[in-house]
Amino acid sequence: MTQDLINGSTDMARPVDVVIMAAGKGTRMKSRLPKVLHLLAGRALVRHVLDTASQLSARRVVVITGHGATEVEAELSISTGDTAGFDLRFVRQEPQLGTGHAVQQALPALADDGIVVVLSGDVPLTAADTLRRLIEACGGDKLALLTIDFADPTGYGRIVRQGDAVQAIVEQKDASAEQRAIREIYSGIMAVPAARLKAWLARLGNDNAQGEYYLTDIVKFAVADGVGVVAHKIADPVQVAGVNSPVQLAELERAFQLRQARQFMEQGVRLADPARFDVRGDLRCAQDVAIDVNCVFEGQVSLGEGVRIGANCVIANAAIAANAVIHPFTHIDGEQAGVTVGEGALVGPFARLRPGAQLGAEVHIGNFVEVKNSTLAKGAKANHLAYLGDATVGERVNYGAGSITANYDGAFKHRTVIEADVHVGSNCVLVAPVTLGAGGTVGGGSTITQDTPAGMLSVARGRQVSIANWQRPRK
Repeated sequence: MTQDLINGSTDMARPVDVVIMAAGKGTRMKSRLPKVLHLLAGRALVRHVLDTASQLSARRVVVITGHGATEVEAELSISTGDTAGFDLRFVRQEPQLGTGHAVQQALPALADDGIVVVLSGDVPLTAADTLRRLIEACGGDKLALLTIDFADPTGYGRIVRQGDAVQAIVEQKDASAEQRAIREIYSGIMAVPAARLKAWLARLGNDNAQGEYYLTDIVKFAVADGVGVVAHKIADPVQVAGVNSPVQLAELERAFQLRQARQFMEQGVRLADPARFDVRGDLRCAQDVAIDVNCVFEGQVSLGEGVRIGANCVIANAAIAANAVIHPFTHIDGEQAGVTVGEGALVGPFARLRPGAQLGAEVHIGNFVEVKNSTLAKGAKANHLAYLGDATVGERVNYGAGSITANYDGAFKHRTVIEADVHVGSNCVLVAPVTLGAGGTVGGGSTITQDTPAGMLSVARGRQVSIANWQRPRK
């Protein structure tokens, strides 16, 4: 134990280390997937907690795993890059003998000079500002607990006070009738000097109704040692809400999405119904954006000024420029390559933009049109029932209904180039690689296998024949 902590010295410049408890099985989730990997707003529960740790400028994050340890560790190792700003470590709790036992496993990874913030991998929405205040309350020399008042505190550890001073946390199964009437509960989140934590954890026993090593027992050790125990009480239950069942997960999802909806509306975004709006990534909106009901935004999405999004759209990894209109039931998914929609473009309804689709200004993509890895220049139109894959389309091109680019030969992808002002008739097949010369016209029903000259009509189809006196077969 460091001498300055023993002497009660306060140093607000102490480094912060975060311990995340993520070893639980989550039996009530009734799932093979480890509980902390279930998704909230498109990200694993424990991923939200890691993101919060990053906002605290944590020096090190120690994740305690147990059930599904291999899956949890693999997921977090992949999704936590060098930009996280902290050193990520994993320790395992096997067997699982309580919360105190869990944190004991993390001790070898914790330096004595820090403040340890203990979080839970299934409590995803604690605000970073709340934790900063908790760390300030700790001050490097006190045990700080995050608490809240619940009308029904059943199942939670009760905060027992003497005056304003916290004397103990009593777990539900060990509480007396008088203690069970206490409404202030411990959230499971604390900030504590690392050196003190190590000394107190060494004194833990399991003489309780559960036969487990309770982390909360360190409160009585702090009191016995004359160390101040303070409570930072909040009023927002969402910040301490854990997930133990699909019902709780759904409730927290809706609470989270409603908060996001309110933030966007405060910024000026018009939402037809904030209860039917889902952001599962990073959505950025300029002025006068309007979004209809049942829209889902995933990954990185930006909406320019005056953009209108129709009902029932799913948009992922896309940049949509000013005054573009995305009509209802459109699906846009840029994945890694991204999708761009130019200023004043019209897309949908029932359109699909896939990775690499780049639409210029005033482009029209209509119902049941799919675009993949293709660039459409200003004013190009594909209004009905068409496919453009691996294509470069010039300005003012009109691409007919039922036409497709045959871009795949079974082994390789090939590109189609359609130069400016080309008119492609309905039900055409453009067999790549092929170039349609500027200003040319392709007759409806043509299968084009060779480059077409500029300014000419190109027709490639069987000659129409009418047979006289022909009779249909009869039964």
